[in-house]
Amino acid sequence: MPVILITGCSTGIGFATAEALARNGNMVYATMRTPANCPQIRQLVDAEKLPIKILPLDVLDDQSVQNAVNKVISDEGVIDVLINNAGVGSFGSVEELSIEMIRKDMETNYFGTVRCIKAVLPIMRERRSGSIINVTSVAGKVYSNFHGAYSASKAAVEAFSESLAQEMKPFNVKVAVVEPGIIETPIFRKVNAYPQKMLYPNLKRFMSLFAASLENHVTPSVVAEVIDDMVTGRTNSFRNPAGPDANPLLTWRGAASDEDWINSVDIDDETWISFMEQNMGLNVRKYMEQSQMPQFN
Repeated sequence: MPVILITGCSTGIGFATAEALARNGNMVYATMRTPANCPQIRQLVDAEKLPIKILPLDVLDDQSVQNAVNKVISDEGVIDVLINNAGVGSFGSVEELSIEMIRKDMETNYFGTVRCIKAVLPIMRERRSGSIINVTSVAGKVYSNFHGAYSASKAAVEAFSESLAQEMKPFNVKVAVVEPGIIETPIFRKVNAYPQKMLYPNLKRFMSLFAASLENHVTPSVVAEVIDDMVTGRTNSFRNPAGPDANPLLTWRGAASDEDWINSVDIDDETWISFMEQNMGLNVRKYMEQSQMPQFN
C-alpha cells in the first residue's frame, strides 16, 4: 500500500485528495495546521474506516514539518508520495496590498512547499524512489492584474518544480505539478478585504470573472482525480491542468503576445464582457452591472 503525505487537508483540494487516494487503496497521512479545528476529516475516517491518519503539520514551521515526516517514517518506514497542497491566496493591486499580505502568499505557497520537499528529499534520494506532486495553479502561468502576489508565489513553485525534476531524475524521483483552474473551495471565503475606495476600477472585472466562474461549481474532486492519475502513473506529464477552464485559460494566455496581454486591460467594459460571455462562457455582465463589488459566499 503506497504511503502518501498530503499538506493542507482541512478543506478543499487537500481534503478531496486525501479521501480519493484513501478510497483507491493508499495509506494517506492527511496533515493540517490544527487537526482539532477540522472535525470533518476525522468524521469521514471514523464513519468509513478509510486508511487515513491525521497529523498536525504547519508548513511555516521547520520543526512541525520535520516532526510530521519523522512520524510517517516511524510508522511506515517510507514516504512514497509527497503532495504539497497547503496554500493561501490574496488579491488586490500591488500598491494596496500590504507587504505582510504579499509575504504571506510567498511564505505559505512557495517556502512552505520548499520546506516540505527538503524534509523528504534525503529519504527519496537514498531509496531512489518516490514522487513529489506540487499543487500550483493556472495563475502560476497566467498572470493577471490584481493577482500579482498569488501568481508570483505559484510561478515560483512552477519554476522550482521544473528545476527539481531535473535534479531528481538520476535518483528515480519524479516531480510534477497539477495546475487547477478556478475551483470552488473555501479559499474564496477567506480572501482579504478590498479597499472601500477603489483606486483601480478594473478590480471589478477581476472579481466578476471569479464570481461568474464559481457559478459552475467545479468541485475539488476534479483536481483529486487528476492527482490520482498522477499517483498511479496513468499520466506521466510534468504539468497537469485540472478543471474545465484550466486548458482554455492557458491557451488564451499562450495565444497572446506579452504586449497584447498587457494591453488587453485597456479595452472597454462592454468589449470585455462580450469576450467573457462568448469565449469563456461566463455570465459576468450581472456582476459588472451591480453597484456593489462581487462577493464570494
